[in-house]
Amino acid sequence: MATKKKNPSSDTSEVALDPQQEAMVRKLKRMAVFSSVLMIGGFLAVFGVIAYRLSNAPAPQAASIPAITNALPKGSRVVSTAVNDGRIVVTIEREGVTEMRVFDLSTLQLRGTLRLEPQ
Repeated sequence: MATKKKNPSSDTSEVALDPQQEAMVRKLKRMAVFSSVLMIGGFLAVFGVIAYRLSNAPAPQAASIPAITNALPKGSRVVSTAVNDGRIVVTIEREGVTEMRVFDLSTLQLRGTLRLEPQ
């Protein structure tokens, strides 16, 4: 009968390292721990800066609109308003005539008038 050889398991078959190899393994472990700590510290610093800036960011201030009164002609009514590209367009209807007035959004000064009359 032939005798069977047993394969030693990987747990029990550790090869003893010489002192130079052991020193190298210790040095590699220290380098791995140092780089891990450094990476975790970097992540914490980045997230800390982001959280600080988000918590201390000033609230956006609404632009103050000057109090300007633009009186409508007697008997007219506002049909619609629209805001686009720094302009406010107010559509007014009076006696069957539609008029659009364009104001500058920052100064609220009248920039133009478009009158649509039926023919």
